[in-house]
Amino acid sequence: MVRMSLVAYCGICCRKIGTFGSAQKTDQSWKDFRKIAKITGSLILGGCIFAAYEVLALKKALSFDTQVVQQEKLKSYIYLQTVSLDPSEYQGITYQVRKELHRVARKILETNARIFRRPFDERFSTFDAEEHECTLWLLVKRSQSEDKMVRLQAVRELASNHWRDYQYRTAAQAIDQRTAIGLARSKDVDLRFFLPPHLLPKPADACLEDELRLLLAALPQTDLDPCVQYFTSLALRESSQAIAAQKGGLWCFGGNGLPYCESLSTVPAKTIELFCLQALVQHSKVPSHCEEIESNKGLQLLQKLYHLCRNSPKIQRSIIHIIGNMALDERLHSSIYRAGWVSVLAEMAKSPHVMESSHAARALANLDRETVQEKYPDGVYLLHPQYRTDEPIKADILFVHGLLGAAFKTWRQQDIEKSAAEKEADTEDHYSECWPKTWLASDCPSLRIISVEYDTHLSDWKATCPVENYRESLAYRSAELLKKLRAAGVGDRPLVWLSHSMGGLLVKKMLLDASMDSEMSSIVNNTRGVIFYSVPHRGSHLAEYSINVRFLLFPSVEVKELSKDSPALKALNDDFISFAKDKNFPVLSFAETLPTRI
Repeated sequence: MVRMSLVAYCGICCRKIGTFGSAQKTDQSWKDFRKIAKITGSLILGGCIFAAYEVLALKKALSFDTQVVQQEKLKSYIYLQTVSLDPSEYQGITYQVRKELHRVARKILETNARIFRRPFDERFSTFDAEEHECTLWLLVKRSQSEDKMVRLQAVRELASNHWRDYQYRTAAQAIDQRTAIGLARSKDVDLRFFLPPHLLPKPADACLEDELRLLLAALPQTDLDPCVQYFTSLALRESSQAIAAQKGGLWCFGGNGLPYCESLSTVPAKTIELFCLQALVQHSKVPSHCEEIESNKGLQLLQKLYHLCRNSPKIQRSIIHIIGNMALDERLHSSIYRAGWVSVLAEMAKSPHVMESSHAARALANLDRETVQEKYPDGVYLLHPQYRTDEPIKADILFVHGLLGAAFKTWRQQDIEKSAAEKEADTEDHYSECWPKTWLASDCPSLRIISVEYDTHLSDWKATCPVENYRESLAYRSAELLKKLRAAGVGDRPLVWLSHSMGGLLVKKMLLDASMDSEMSSIVNNTRGVIFYSVPHRGSHLAEYSINVRFLLFPSVEVKELSKDSPALKALNDDFISFAKDKNFPVLSFAETLPTRI
């Protein structure tokens, strides 16, 4: 136990003030001050400022355990995670201690501000601070330099060093938007560098579904793309039915008047949220609609929904999908940053699940204008490198899935179904959710690996957007995907295509189309090879099955184009063979030769 009297404390203060005019006396006073502070057990923060506990308010001498002070230091640091609104907590020793700690925190920030005002090459020997403390703030200052190379090096050093907890949290309040994005795209960065997002308070008389519906209703409703209009009307209709069901029934139009119909069931809230998010994903593909989402506080609403749906990865992926689309517009970067999305993306980028990490990596790459010149449009995912790297990129490899495939699941090793023996042997480390991201990136780190995604289906019964079937054709998909790939910088370096199933037909169509477009010629000129995996070059029997039951299945456009011995496919194949021979790039085609039981 250490006893500190009022007289000792006041005497220290008077001595310090009284010798202010003399530099020599001030130095001696400061040394005495630090000695007395160490004896009295006062708290030292950052190696330069200490907190002496004020006893004047208690009107008597105070005794306390220094171990308790140390624990209080570990709890408080620089800022409080939450602030209590209970007036009863603003009194007593706890309040006095926290008040003193906050005073010390302000002193630390003032010291750091002095460092910021000085040139880069000036030594900080005049400051009573540890070298480790000065290094952090010098790096933070350098991360805001006018020189790009100085900024990038400072961010690398900030991310690679290990700092004290309070240093992470004070730096989080000092770094700017550009530095925060750079740190989020640094591998193994500590998440304490990022401030938690500020969430909008939830109105007492409104539910989350209502807020989503109001956001959708506030977006443009005229001159819409048919698919955007389809999903918006679907979401608003389901939302309205859910609201009516909650009130006890549905108003049914038809017959004489408006008879009141009792609801047979209610629509789950998660289903409504998914419908609304699906509509917002479509809206986020339109740049002008992204601005409307931002101006109607959509970023904050999505932040709230993201944190409330921690147990629903599908909802969270849809939300990050929207943020990734909005990040394509550089004018919205500040709003995305202020809404707290950089910290969320940094956390999701560390996810062991490839879908979550790749959605976050795409959004961060679109935000990072320091080291990324390309932009990754909707459906184009960066599998490697997902972080900033010093490894020069020598070539691109592009993965294109086929019918009913996806950017990630098509390239998985297998569906993991462990036996008891396998669980005991713990073979999970040998399983890959997406082998291009894990194995190929490990074997060839100098590659940029991209996987594309587009919607496909067997029947128009299950069409994602059944409004315009022409979008399912190879011609439309080729034109749309070529524009997206060019925006992502595909064609700027040597390129290898790897396609599966119907994706191979799409690759052939894209290369032929690019050869006839001067703006896309770089894609053709830099193609170094094509790999076809189980591609139906002359059609598939799958289309025949659908034709036989066409009155039931309503086969989709994709399936119709895969008809066995289709003249269109034969022409596409012949044109591509001639084209490949003319360009003299290698083609590898392989497939199974044994039947597979389905």
